[in-house]
Amino acid sequence: MNITYYEATKALNASIEKAKTLGIPISLAVVDTGGHLVSFARLDSVYGVIDFAIKKAKTAVMFGVDTDVMGSIVSGADIHGYGMLNSNGGILTIAGGVIIKNKQGNIIGAIASSGGTPEQDKEIANEGAAAIF
Repeated sequence: MNITYYEATKALNASIEKAKTLGIPISLAVVDTGGHLVSFARLDSVYGVIDFAIKKAKTAVMFGVDTDVMGSIVSGADIHGYGMLNSNGGILTIAGGVIIKNKQGNIIGAIASSGGTPEQDKEIANEGAAAIF
């Protein structure tokens, strides 16, 4: 099952509200299980973080784990880390990409935030993922 547009915008709006309370200019991306963009918002962020948000969301859903977890996996891969980072058109393993699960615990997509610190991006994305159910 994939995330619906309604669910994606619900997640996006929850993350937008969290970013506003933190006063952070960000970009947000929500993708389905195939890594396809479903919803996107740019809130006064710099141009460079648009791609970061999309790649974080894709990375989370491709590997089924949040991007900070994937970062730990890649960093422990020694010489193979380079190949891992450059797989799938390039992955981004900075915190802020979070998988979204349905009530049954199945992954239905991912949301990512970029523009704040890694900790802030993760907090913002987690707020969106939690808003689904």
